[in-house]
Amino acid sequence: EYVLAAVIAAVGTIVGLLEAFRYRDPRLYPIFLIKPGDYDAVRLWTVNVGFYNITMAAGLTTGLFLVSRGYLAEGRTLVLFVAAANVFLGAVLLASERRLWVSALGQAVPPAILLGLMLT
Repeated sequence: EYVLAAVIAAVGTIVGLLEAFRYRDPRLYPIFLIKPGDYDAVRLWTVNVGFYNITMAAGLTTGLFLVSRGYLAEGRTLVLFVAAANVFLGAVLLASERRLWVSALGQAVPPAILLGLMLT
C-alpha cells in the first residue's frame, strides 16, 4: 500500500508540474483541453491547480515519511486523508467536465484502491 502511495505522489507531482509550467504545450491538449487562444485566460487556474496537485503529493510524501519514522497513526491518517481527497476531487472533475473522464479516473481510482488496501 505504501508503494502505491509513493507512485500516486510521484504522478501527482509530475502532473502538477505539467499543469503549472507546461499547460501551453499543445501536445498536452488531450490532457488539459486548453486551446492556444485560452492560455492567458486560464493561466491563473492552471498554475494554482498544478501547485494544488504538488501539495497533495507532498502530503502523501509527508505521510510516508512519518510512517517510516515510526509515527504510524499520524502518517497513515495523512495518507488516508490525501487519498480520500483525491477520490472526491476526481469525482468533482468528472462531474464538472466529462471530457476529462480519463484524467478523473486517473485522479480517483488509484487513491480509491489505496483506501481499500489501507482500510481492510
